[in-house]
Amino acid sequence: MTQMVPVGQIAPLPATTGGGAPPSLSRRAKAAIVVRLLLNEGADIPLEDLPEELQARLTQQMGAMRLVDRDTLSAVIQEFSEEIDRVGISLPGTIAGALNALDGRISRQTAARLRKEAGVRQAGDPWARLAQMGVAKLVPILQTESTEIAAVMLSKLPVKLSAELLSELPGPQARRITYAVSLTSAVTPDAVDRIGLSLAAQLDAEPPTAFADGPVERLGAILNSSTTLTRDDVLTGLDETDQGFADAVRKAIFTFGNIPQRIAPRDIPRIIREVEPDTLITALAGAQTAGYATSAEFILENMSGRMADQLRENMEEAGAVKPSDVETAMADVVAIIRGMEESGDLLLVVDEDE
Repeated sequence: MTQMVPVGQIAPLPATTGGGAPPSLSRRAKAAIVVRLLLNEGADIPLEDLPEELQARLTQQMGAMRLVDRDTLSAVIQEFSEEIDRVGISLPGTIAGALNALDGRISRQTAARLRKEAGVRQAGDPWARLAQMGVAKLVPILQTESTEIAAVMLSKLPVKLSAELLSELPGPQARRITYAVSLTSAVTPDAVDRIGLSLAAQLDAEPPTAFADGPVERLGAILNSSTTLTRDDVLTGLDETDQGFADAVRKAIFTFGNIPQRIAPRDIPRIIREVEPDTLITALAGAQTAGYATSAEFILENMSGRMADQLRENMEEAGAVKPSDVETAMADVVAIIRGMEESGDLLLVVDEDE
């Protein structure tokens, strides 16, 4: 802090003696001088983090002060600087502060238990946290909470998210909630805050899951990398056990046989550029025997005629290929397609039913 603030720019003290030593000031008065000086310098001081009682005392002290001479200001700054230099480390001082400092470093269960025992709310805006949880997690809350709570929820969340949530609800329930929105004008900010905290607490109380993806996605990924014989055997068994689950897994699976239905013709040239020539020849040469003649013909039909003719000649020269080599080559082609999809370079065609 290299520049002193002119006397007229600081909140004044009661009259001070001129030219002598700085008068004796209370710590509260010194704090008011330091805060005022920092604000004048443009510092962003998070005073709202102080307890309300301290905020009130600081405001009252500042309002009771008049002019501060330069000697007093310099003495206060010097003392404040020396106190800052003596501080080795600053700890939160409260359970709330400690939990915020350790956020992400202790388990969610421990943090939730400590907050509950100490009566400490989760830091931050609960509605901002709710808005980040997505439609899938919020729809069940709308369906189980009262119409009034659901109306407040739709009113507080971002408009686009609220519209998506409303579209997921049955017609009669959606109409009841939209009518209830017209009755929310008298809801107080405290009530909205309490509702947000309660809803966020419900979602926070959900036990953590071990897997990021659902069972359909996990099993689909496993079967994608399995042999055709194993995949067909597993799906047949699933049909007998749970037809609905088996159908969902089939939709999550992408195999060489799905290429005509899931790949747009215009994307075939981009895909084959990523595939090794020998791998592509082996996959196409063995497709007929493996039962994937339609996929092979789809690939050949959607490339340049010259390249297709060259591939057909290479396929004839390759002759009979081992089934294991064909399986490996097809798996490599599928892996490349999956990789392009995951990186955003390719969009798979989705049926309207899906």
